[in-house]
Amino acid sequence: MAAPSSPTAAGPARHVVAVVGVGAAGALTAMQLCETAVRRSTPLELVLIDPAPEAGRGVAYATPDPRHRLNVPAGGMSCYPDDPTHFVRWLRAHGEPAASACDFVSRHRYGAYLADSLGQTVIRAHGTVAVRRLRTKATGCTWAAGGSATLRLADGRTQRADSVVIATGPAPGPGGWAPGTLRASARFVADPWAPGALDALTADTADTADTGDTDGAPGVLLVGTGLTAVDVALTLERPGRLVHAVSRGGELPRPHALTPLPPLLADAALPGLPLAELRAAVRRHVAAAVRAHGDWRPAVDGLRPLTQAMWARLSDADRADFLARDASRWNVHRHRMPPATAEAVRRALAARRLRLHTGQVHGVAERPDGSLDVTLSGGGTLHVGWVVDCTGPGLRVEECADPLWRGLLADGTATPGPLGIGVATDAGRLRPAAGPAAATRDRSPATTARPAGDPPAAPPPLFTLGSARRGELWETTAVPEIRAQAAEVAAAVLAPLREPVRGRRRPADVVGLPLSTHAAAAAAYRIGLERLLKVRAGAETAFARAVELDPGFALGHAALALVGHECGAEVDVPRALADAQRAARERADDRERAFVEVVTRRLAGAADSAADTALTRHLAAYPGDALALSVAVPTIAFSGVTDLDGAMARRLVERTAPAYEGHWFHTSLLAFMRQDDGRFGEAAELARRALAVEPAAGHAVHALAHVHYETGAHERGRDWLDGWIGDQGRGATHRAHFSWHVALHELALDDPDAVRRRWFAQLAPGRVRGVRALVDSGSLLWRARMSGCWTGEQPVEGVLAAVAREVVERPATPFTAMHSAVALTAAGDLPALRRLRTHAAGADPVQREVVAPLCEALEAVLEERWPDAVARLEAVRPVLRKVGGSAAQREVVEETLLFALVSGGRCDAARRLLETRLDRRDSPADHRRLAALPGLG
Repeated sequence: MAAPSSPTAAGPARHVVAVVGVGAAGALTAMQLCETAVRRSTPLELVLIDPAPEAGRGVAYATPDPRHRLNVPAGGMSCYPDDPTHFVRWLRAHGEPAASACDFVSRHRYGAYLADSLGQTVIRAHGTVAVRRLRTKATGCTWAAGGSATLRLADGRTQRADSVVIATGPAPGPGGWAPGTLRASARFVADPWAPGALDALTADTADTADTGDTDGAPGVLLVGTGLTAVDVALTLERPGRLVHAVSRGGELPRPHALTPLPPLLADAALPGLPLAELRAAVRRHVAAAVRAHGDWRPAVDGLRPLTQAMWARLSDADRADFLARDASRWNVHRHRMPPATAEAVRRALAARRLRLHTGQVHGVAERPDGSLDVTLSGGGTLHVGWVVDCTGPGLRVEECADPLWRGLLADGTATPGPLGIGVATDAGRLRPAAGPAAATRDRSPATTARPAGDPPAAPPPLFTLGSARRGELWETTAVPEIRAQAAEVAAAVLAPLREPVRGRRRPADVVGLPLSTHAAAAAAYRIGLERLLKVRAGAETAFARAVELDPGFALGHAALALVGHECGAEVDVPRALADAQRAARERADDRERAFVEVVTRRLAGAADSAADTALTRHLAAYPGDALALSVAVPTIAFSGVTDLDGAMARRLVERTAPAYEGHWFHTSLLAFMRQDDGRFGEAAELARRALAVEPAAGHAVHALAHVHYETGAHERGRDWLDGWIGDQGRGATHRAHFSWHVALHELALDDPDAVRRRWFAQLAPGRVRGVRALVDSGSLLWRARMSGCWTGEQPVEGVLAAVAREVVERPATPFTAMHSAVALTAAGDLPALRRLRTHAAGADPVQREVVAPLCEALEAVLEERWPDAVARLEAVRPVLRKVGGSAAQREVVEETLLFALVSGGRCDAARRLLETRLDRRDSPADHRRLAALPGLG
């Protein structure tokens, strides 16, 4: 009886892909298939075949024992090769807000992550991908000539499939080391990961003495001393029980470092060296790491990118030599224990509850009570109650007991890999055997002989990944390798289903540039772009709608990533960026691909020179790209390019003018750049010209607000901007920032009551949240305190509570980081300010150069070390422009410097600073502060 297919809409039948095995490898493949099919709008039927109760866990991540931890830090365990922080973000969203990339999470927790990620992917793919799960095993697979596969299932049914992916994971070893007496014993556990395999051992108290003396009671023998043995030992070890572990090398895996060092990359010329030369080169590489860092681990980690290539280019003789002489030592250094696991093992060894032996099992004799005397090759004998096979998965495919693999090998659909390890593939597609065995692959009645001279038939679309490719790749069983293979397999499975691109007129954005999407998604994108150009609310909602309508729309994902990263919108930024990159590889024109690269560089380096260079080159090639120009100019929406004098942004605005022909958006940016140059009359004229065309043009309003402030027109500026906020400004996405500008006028007018009223009416938490709470609400409170306009307690804690702690202490951009530092200083939170400094010191170049020293200066302010505070604030002022934003925003540092000068008794320096500022613009508040300074002394 065939397993039923899900109903589909009228039209051609969906391509059916069967994934056999839904542990980690199968789940990752299923996720890639779903997401790629959705991006391409490729209808698909996905059948997941696995008897396990929950998809995603497999054997490795089904263990409920919390002591069983991943042996790779969380930062290396994302489901996606192009979204490395995905797992860490999942942990933080699921009850572990302090999770970091360095954490070694329990394997059971990771299994929950895989299961949840697969489930969410299936939900998002609904409508494009129909997913079914068959809770059974596949026991055989046959292919019709040039057609589909028929999978035989353990429950008697069959399942048709157009493509098949075998992801059954590593099979248990054959246990050939065990004498027949042992294999026949009820006290032998052949597979410790089989359901219930260790239940009798964990419940058995016969080997536990009340006194805790382990020498007289029969213990447990683990055969193998690798990571499997470590986990089993942790499960079984307890006071009064003796656990023995034996292997030929007698070595345990080495521990990970408590504070890991970055990898020391190895010479790219290592692949291709014969094994003898490779051994010597690796020894030199390790010695260099020890000399430089006092630790061998960076050297081993630095070999990982080259390991597969080194293995692939060894001869079979060298591979066999490596397996015989080097593999064990490589494994104990390469596959390491988490620090917590290593500490538990150390305690067990010190208490002699865990004992290591070097050798092999030579013989076994069973006693009348069922316990066993195990003789080792060295001549010693151990009296144990149980023996557990912890030698790990088998290497050679002919030893595999899985009927599916045995059948594929028997009929020539699969062929063994190098040295008989795993199977042979062409980039994951099974390579069939040549010759007579291959003729038996098609057992259907319709088979006809291939006419002489015809080219051989293409191998069936049968794929595998993970442990089955170990003979070809060696390092292929860890998630970082499997997730990359899953993406490659999904692309290969779906490649024949791609529809050819037909010539059609593409929709355009608001300035006429073509978009690689359909009309509905383009319309949503245009709405988002218009709102962004006007500085109106809802841009992220429109961009999200665009990618919902077309998940393969690269520019929509890139725009979402940008507004999340720089504007504080509630967007999963790394996911949006990864989606943009995936979509750009599959469907985008040169401009769109170049823009995705600009966004990628900007988000990776926040605001470094390479990102700026990529942006300027993009605008040189595509001057009419309004979104790119928005990013380049440091206005209210984005922090802009980061040159010290602003010349780069000015040049970009000037050079792109012909592409816009006086469009109000470009005129607004030009107005902002003119005020930044101190050309306030021109700026005001340009801003008014733009507002006459588009009264809601937020950039023009912003430029005019700066003109009023910098020219000292505080009363006129306050009244005009207050009126605009109540009218056109009601829909502004940065309404709080315009309110902040009005409050600056009120500060300058020395009107503390007005400042307080405005703060509570328009800037208090509840009205403002996210990054704007830091940038506007928090900075205003600190400026008001520094200028003496707000005395007594301030509601700073509410501001910080309105912002995610991740944003406050680990901000993504230098601009946000500067305002986080100010808000934390206003709150007097010295520990958090120091944590922010630590983050900035390891972040992008601008945070390292500007924000980390600024944090040190503000720490000195909180500790009232006034000479130190003044020196550090003066040192940071010349480079402060690199954080982006406007001079008025960065002036918060100048206000802090004034306060530190006066507090430290440097009144002459404070006077000079105030007089210089009053020469630039009038301010009643500054006149009052100047008059309050004591006379020259």
